[in-house]
Amino acid sequence: MYTRNSTTILFLGFHNLDTFNLALFTLLLIIYIVTICGNLLIIVLVFCSKTLHSPMYIFLTQLSISDIMLTTDISPNMLNIVLHEQTSISLSSCITQFYFSSLSLVSECFILTVMSYDRYLAICTPLHYASIMNPSVCSKFIFVSWFWGCSLVLMLTLSICQLEFCGPSTVDHFFCDLNVLVQLSCSDASIVQAEGILLSIHVIVLPFLVIVVSYTYIVMTISKIFSFSGRLKSFSTCSSHLTVVSIFYGTLIAMYMCPKEGQSQIITKILVMLYTVFTPLLNPFIYSLRNKDIKEALRNVLIRKKVTI
Repeated sequence: MYTRNSTTILFLGFHNLDTFNLALFTLLLIIYIVTICGNLLIIVLVFCSKTLHSPMYIFLTQLSISDIMLTTDISPNMLNIVLHEQTSISLSSCITQFYFSSLSLVSECFILTVMSYDRYLAICTPLHYASIMNPSVCSKFIFVSWFWGCSLVLMLTLSICQLEFCGPSTVDHFFCDLNVLVQLSCSDASIVQAEGILLSIHVIVLPFLVIVVSYTYIVMTISKIFSFSGRLKSFSTCSSHLTVVSIFYGTLIAMYMCPKEGQSQIITKILVMLYTVFTPLLNPFIYSLRNKDIKEALRNVLIRKKVTI
């Protein structure tokens, strides 16, 4: 069980930016507000529009919930760090932040995997899609994604709570991830690190392989379509998801699966910011700007609002 020798953790964050702190604070604040508004808009549109009550868009709302949870867990404390050049939080708050940020990341990995399976069914077995991906199965996929994510992260968090923490209390980062907590520990953290590697394999590698296999079959199916317009239409239904997967898994693999030797702290912070700040910002735009159904639903909501006024 963790000791009280190191109860306060000081984050240095972006201490070497000096005069750019105010500009960075403004940029991050705008990104945070736009991220929350964009993802909330997706949730509201899917909830209000009957045309969006399909598995793909229901899974998309879960992706938005995960993004809101991630950015809300990290961004406010990051803004505080940037504004004051450094900030401190308690050890219990650090572990809590780790739990919720990890939960949102793990759940997002599973949800993206389920979405790839959904696209596989829609393109490769369109005649059986409605019977296989029915509301009951859709709900079970969502429940398992969140429940399994909660369980895996909870097991790792409980193992972290068994460690002793006694310093160093100053960390050159802007939020609590596994590396930060291991760095703060003064006891043997090899078991926790091994559990972290197993979790990475279970959450990043295996779902990524499922996605690769799904898209391999999708590409094979699309290549058999004779007309160019037919191939383009089929690919457009999964292009947004493929873009999100590429950005999200690309940064996660670079961050957690690639060797850390020779990787500077600045590069580490940039990679972390890509999947904790910019990916939640981009997701609503990627899915809405290239999606006719969402744009049509937004138009209908705006027209309905004007009529009401």
